[in-house]
Amino acid sequence: MNAHVPFVDLASQHAEIAAEVEAGMAAVFAATAFVDGPPVADFEHEYADFVGAEHCIGVGNGTDAVELALRAVGVGPGGEVLLPANTFVATAEAVSRIGAVPVPVDVDDDRLLLDPDRVEAAITERTQAVVAVHLFGQLAPMERLAAICDAAGVPLVEDAAQSQGARVGGRRAGGLGAIAATSFYPGKNLGAAGDAGAVTTDDATMAAEVRRLRNHGSSTRYVHDVIGMNSRLDTVQAVYLRAKLDRLEKWNELRVRAAARYDALLADVPGVRRPLLGAEGQHVWHLYVVRVAERDRVLAELSRAGIGAGIHYPYPVHLTGAYAHLGLGPGTAPVAEAAAGEILSLPMHPHLTEAMQDRVVEVLRSAVRGDTA
Repeated sequence: MNAHVPFVDLASQHAEIAAEVEAGMAAVFAATAFVDGPPVADFEHEYADFVGAEHCIGVGNGTDAVELALRAVGVGPGGEVLLPANTFVATAEAVSRIGAVPVPVDVDDDRLLLDPDRVEAAITERTQAVVAVHLFGQLAPMERLAAICDAAGVPLVEDAAQSQGARVGGRRAGGLGAIAATSFYPGKNLGAAGDAGAVTTDDATMAAEVRRLRNHGSSTRYVHDVIGMNSRLDTVQAVYLRAKLDRLEKWNELRVRAAARYDALLADVPGVRRPLLGAEGQHVWHLYVVRVAERDRVLAELSRAGIGAGIHYPYPVHLTGAYAHLGLGPGTAPVAEAAAGEILSLPMHPHLTEAMQDRVVEVLRSAVRGDTA
């Protein structure tokens, strides 16, 4: 029987940090500092330094992070927020939770990132923000998007959940827009041991607003100026994230090497469209996404052969049941809609071995040809 190739390998990551985490957890339990314990502030400072931002505010999860970032830039009920049609539904969900309206915008065909030309055409007087999603580990075209948003007087918000460590020039994802949200869901490049997230910004006023909103709308104990939420980064998660942050650069380098090897192995495989890199900065390969015809059949054959693979994402936001009420049917975002039937995420993690990659490509080659795996 062929060995299973996991899509992600959190066990190997944990093995590298287990002793450090155990010591950190023991300190948390000894101090009983379970909420807002010292490791939270330590992680916030360290992650802000890593990103190159003045402020980092740890929150409960990535969806809350997007909502809090949007609220901090002034998005309110009835406003419109432009976002890519090809993104995880949480990006739109955060907009909806405010009472604002998500406006899906199509992506470019090469990298499936938010298309600046389409953004420029979609901005209206009702637009209160644009969310640039750094998808699969590659930066959105921030320079062009920033110029468009500046000209329109619209804040540019980053959804940096899939791009921890990606950089352009001296700045990393999370430090390129007015404010940024990120998720530390376990499978991310920087993943927690459960749900966690953060907001980063250089703006002290926005940072203070996020801190207030995440803590029941309070900046002074029992004084609640606005309706907020309970979304604080758990102390236990901060311990886990600090241990992983120390290794993130090394782990990202391993992802980059694995992606380069996939590129070489797949170069002569007909019917497989490899990821295309743009000029904007470093890709950190949260996902390695190819495009194939008959994707569902190919995915099924990979699964039968023990290859962990996935789809990110099978439905553009406007074609999900949750957003049927927007009334945006097929044809709204033709590039994203076509890609949704072709995209296939191959196993990608820092502990991916050459033997695993050889097996993935062997099975993929056979599946694309239509052979029996």
